[in-house]
Amino acid sequence: MALREIRVMGDEILAKPCREVKEMTPKYKQLVDDMLETMYEANGVGLAAPQVGILRRIAVIDIGDGPVILVNPRLLESEGENVADEGCLSLPGKAAEVPRPDYVKVLAFDENMQERVIEGEELLARALCHEIEHLDGHMYVEKAVGPLHDVEFEEE
Repeated sequence: MALREIRVMGDEILAKPCREVKEMTPKYKQLVDDMLETMYEANGVGLAAPQVGILRRIAVIDIGDGPVILVNPRLLESEGENVADEGCLSLPGKAAEVPRPDYVKVLAFDENMQERVIEGEELLARALCHEIEHLDGHMYVEKAVGPLHDVEFEEE
């Protein structure tokens, strides 16, 4: 595994849509491992492939319940709305209030290209939407309902 450089807002790769993954090659499995290591090192809850410079539909999430690997994810359903502070590893130290669904259902493949349905509420729903938007070339600031503000993180 290796740490990857996280691209920051303003990098043109973050504004480009990603291509689907046709098969899980050793290169993509390594990417998933590297993304998890990079996300954990940066104390994030999610990371999408374009954030490390790869335009493929791969994202990883861990809200504290173990890693969720998303390959070619697609939002199937969403319900409710929750407006809360949201940040991003590609915009370090900043956050803004963003409306997101309270519940989502996502169809994706895992790291073994096994199809699965992931249902999430609250933080997981927010993270799923956030990472899928990265794969479509969008960032949370496009949906923010308030101004960006500084965020201080507590050291563990």
